[in-house]
Amino acid sequence: MNNTRLLLFAFAVSALSGCEAEIDAYTPQPGEADFSVFVALGNSLTAGYTDGELYMEGQQNSFPNILAGQLSHVGLSEFRQPLMKDHLGFGNRLILAEIQGSLTPVPAAGNPDPGNFQSIANQGPFHNMGVPGAKTQHLLIPGYGRVNPYFQRFAKDPGQSSILSDALETDPSFFSLWTGNNDILGYAISGGVGDVISPADEFAAHTQSILQQLTARGAKGVVSNLADISKAPFFRTIPYNALVLTDPDVINLLNLIYEKAPHIRFEPGLNAFVVADASHQAGVRQLEDGESVLLSLPLDSIAAAGWGSQVPIPEQFYLSLSQIASITEAVRQYNQRIRLLAEEFGLAYVDIHSRLEEAGEVIYFDAVAFTTDFISGGLFSLDGIHLSKRGNAIVANEFISAINQHYNASIPKVIIARFDGILFP
Repeated sequence: MNNTRLLLFAFAVSALSGCEAEIDAYTPQPGEADFSVFVALGNSLTAGYTDGELYMEGQQNSFPNILAGQLSHVGLSEFRQPLMKDHLGFGNRLILAEIQGSLTPVPAAGNPDPGNFQSIANQGPFHNMGVPGAKTQHLLIPGYGRVNPYFQRFAKDPGQSSILSDALETDPSFFSLWTGNNDILGYAISGGVGDVISPADEFAAHTQSILQQLTARGAKGVVSNLADISKAPFFRTIPYNALVLTDPDVINLLNLIYEKAPHIRFEPGLNAFVVADASHQAGVRQLEDGESVLLSLPLDSIAAAGWGSQVPIPEQFYLSLSQIASITEAVRQYNQRIRLLAEEFGLAYVDIHSRLEEAGEVIYFDAVAFTTDFISGGLFSLDGIHLSKRGNAIVANEFISAINQHYNASIPKVIIARFDGILFP
């Protein structure tokens, strides 16, 4: 088996199919909350970003839109989303294709509708205020539309509006807030070299400010904590030791190249990748068990350019044990503060972290098995970070459970198995 085939082992998939959801067979009741005007705030997870892009079908299957469909049974009359015009969005959507006998995510063909790049503010105000790329502090910044093209296209005034101010234009009676992911994610997906993790106290202060303004007029709501970002498929699909060597001459040559670096050695079979590491005294080392190779690693460079063997993999394509520990600790601290803020403002609280921890093995919804494995796991989309349609349906049900418990409501859940899975070529 050659290197490329081993590295692409995770692209084997199993078919999932589905259709629209139905309500449960009991009488829906709003309980102690008013759901007549629902607004959802957050980042790409709220917007419906999936498969590497924000596009119409993904937005229609966003967890807030799924949730809104169920809230329509307890008083919600309208939920407007800033929909893209087509299935391409800004043009970065991934689809599955067969490449040399393996199913692999590739860019979708075609040209995006020009309308995707034009303002649709006149169709607002909108109720889904999820903005891809937004950190928590960005929800508060006036003029954020000038630097974020996703918000620019539907901001009431790109030069003055904030995400929060536009959300308040709807005069919400109920809201959801799921934020903080991007405060950590930029650091994680850049291998710890392209961004920094927002301090937990700053994250909490910004979140508190958002909640103060949302609840000032009496609105009730629900907040969610964060999953452990480092356990998403983007960080767990390519093994640290996926370099397969069988030719004795190649093995001897590599050991000769690193003769002056005795901590680097190669042998027949599986070998840890060689990576650049500025913190190591030699500036180069092999990965350790538990470290993460990112899905952004150009696989062609492994086979064709000798990355991971003759050429050390650059730092932006992996996470060290200490970097993973920093991410995990940040998630823990964020979640601690989110829970305290939920208690402070009397809000429903969703423990997404625990739910996805369960999926590390196998978790069942509506008799369908899910894991956090890439593609075949069913929870994540083709970008390995954002949720699939079924993943969004699961999240919507988790929000419904928290709302029902906290507000003594009886909101029907959706049937997970009736949402589409990964589409095959």
